[in-house]
Amino acid sequence: MYGKVTVEILEHLKTIVGEAYVLVDNEALDKYSHDETEDLKFIPEVVVKPRTADEISSIFKLCNKNLIPLTPRGAGTGLSGGALPVEKGILLSMERFNTIIEIDERNLQATVEPGVINQVFQDAVKEKGLFYPPDPASKGSCFIGGNLAENSGGPKAVKYGVTKDYVLNLEVVLPTGEILWTGANVLKNSTGYNITQLMVGSEGTLGIITKAVFRLIPYPKFDLLMLVPFVSAQEACSAVAAIFNAGIIPSAMELMERDAILWGKRFINDTAIVIEDNTEAHLLIEVDGNDIEVLYKDCELIYQVLENFKTGEILFADDSTQKEKLWKIRRVMGEAVKSQSIYKEEDTVVPRAELPKLLKGVKEIGAKYGFKSVCYGHAGDGNLHVNIIKDNMSDEAWNNELPQGIAEIFLLCVQLKGTISGEHGIGYVQKLYMNIPFGEKMLSLQKQIKSVFDPNNILNPSKMFP
Repeated sequence: MYGKVTVEILEHLKTIVGEAYVLVDNEALDKYSHDETEDLKFIPEVVVKPRTADEISSIFKLCNKNLIPLTPRGAGTGLSGGALPVEKGILLSMERFNTIIEIDERNLQATVEPGVINQVFQDAVKEKGLFYPPDPASKGSCFIGGNLAENSGGPKAVKYGVTKDYVLNLEVVLPTGEILWTGANVLKNSTGYNITQLMVGSEGTLGIITKAVFRLIPYPKFDLLMLVPFVSAQEACSAVAAIFNAGIIPSAMELMERDAILWGKRFINDTAIVIEDNTEAHLLIEVDGNDIEVLYKDCELIYQVLENFKTGEILFADDSTQKEKLWKIRRVMGEAVKSQSIYKEEDTVVPRAELPKLLKGVKEIGAKYGFKSVCYGHAGDGNLHVNIIKDNMSDEAWNNELPQGIAEIFLLCVQLKGTISGEHGIGYVQKLYMNIPFGEKMLSLQKQIKSVFDPNNILNPSKMFP
């Protein structure tokens, strides 16, 4: 049983962060009651906006003393309900932690607060010729802290890796109030348990990150982009592994089913890119590097591989404007789907060579349960976003039968040596499916880890575990 936020607790919060940063009006509570996860909404009792690790520490101590649940929130762009205040209590917004503290050009590192927007950080290091590759579709609005919480990836992950691959050290406030650094600002570290990597992807359940030290790499000078139409979506999936097997590692390889690209085009009012009637899917393929001649040779080799598949006319992006248009269509697909219908988005991932089997299975399961799916995602790393459209499904089927279909999709992922989330996390909406990838012992170990960090279970409760 959790405690309630009383008048006395509200006054205490005001002494910690200042009266202006303790919000209880209906407009603020409603604003912070939802993220981008379906149509879910949970109203917190109060919204608090701290500015320092010490302030968060004091808030944690207050919460532990009174058993008040605390839910951390970044930009609110999450897709698994990780920032929803399910148990009410305090919604802790990290939006004031918005400073790029240092860009260390000598060591190719940067120290950043969690409320910095991903693209703002990328642009800042790019000005110095450096590159921070993780680039979720929401990079123009999502916070670095949310990326850390979900171990976000994005299109560049296929070549450059995901958020965890760039984290060196974290300043964290534990649920019990202690403030600590998890590692060191070094590229190699074999000193004790790797608490840094344990925090990344922990979905705000083990502690609150207040600073992050990232490694950076030199920014690639050139990139080439092509849009490849396929007569068969299955062939598009099969072409992915074939390109890698030919020795090419693209910087991005995105799969877009027909409806996904049509809806994306319509969402941004694009009329320039023509989608032929017999096209079932597209691959958006990018290569990058510092030698343009090498990149042209890579593209030639990709063309040779594609000759073995039934493709339409390949569009080679001529300039930066056309490249930006193609990427914009891909990045707005989530919003485009949301504008069409009530939907559920599943974040499936399998080894890339198993992608054709996954897509085929998703369509077969959809036929069995009577739902339509629109799929797109990071094909180069086997990460398929399955958007299940309510369309004409009855409320009864949507609420009672669909979960069985989703469970079958997840079971297929595990059978193909994959898992149920590649980058969106488990959060609130997927926790009931955690017994599909994990047995009882593994779930027990994870719950024990949670209890070590958060003995009173006040931090982001009712997330991740069934």
